[in-house]
Amino acid sequence: MTRDEQLAFCKKCLNRKMDFQKGIVCSITGEQATFQGDCSDFKLDETVKEELNSVDPIETDTVIAQLSDDVLVNLRSEQNFGMALTSGIAVGLAGAILWGAITVATNYQIGYMAIAIGAGVGFTMRLFGKGIDQIFGISGGIIAVLSCVIGNFFSIIGFIATSEGLGYLETLFMFDFAYFIPVMTETFSGMDIFFYAIAGYEGYKFSFRVFTEQDLASLK
Repeated sequence: MTRDEQLAFCKKCLNRKMDFQKGIVCSITGEQATFQGDCSDFKLDETVKEELNSVDPIETDTVIAQLSDDVLVNLRSEQNFGMALTSGIAVGLAGAILWGAITVATNYQIGYMAIAIGAGVGFTMRLFGKGIDQIFGISGGIIAVLSCVIGNFFSIIGFIATSEGLGYLETLFMFDFAYFIPVMTETFSGMDIFFYAIAGYEGYKFSFRVFTEQDLASLK
């Protein structure tokens, strides 16, 4: 065991004492801890509160499994699927428009935009939805992927408008959507699958409400 691992026990033991030269030592031996695994002299100091993590999030499924039905009912009453859906779609559409504009301006498709869209959709749905149910994650993932598809489509429209000397909206309204799938298939690449998958994962993962160990303890 490392010194830090031993101190995790010593700091909560009734037999601890402070030595100004050695730090925390055992009051029985007068020395720093040397045990491995368990200490036979360990006695829990009930007055010491265990430090809870207030930063790292816990998996939503883990949170749900540890909370009572009454607490879960209260948390679900705070959910707002309508706001989550509306805000997620709005951010996804804005990201798609931005993706199209950047791609046309740089004449280069930046796949990392998909990652930004997935994260943006997920975090927005988390903020406005406060969701703990699967429907939030599933919706976030679907919106993220569809936003990426739309972003690619907007890029195509932008390139057509540029090559034909037409306005962007004019080209969009003139486009025959019967050719949507053939056009998207023609411009699709293997890397698109990779970035779409990341965007979908982020849209799913980030759409849930976040709880830390500290939050979980207060809810219990």
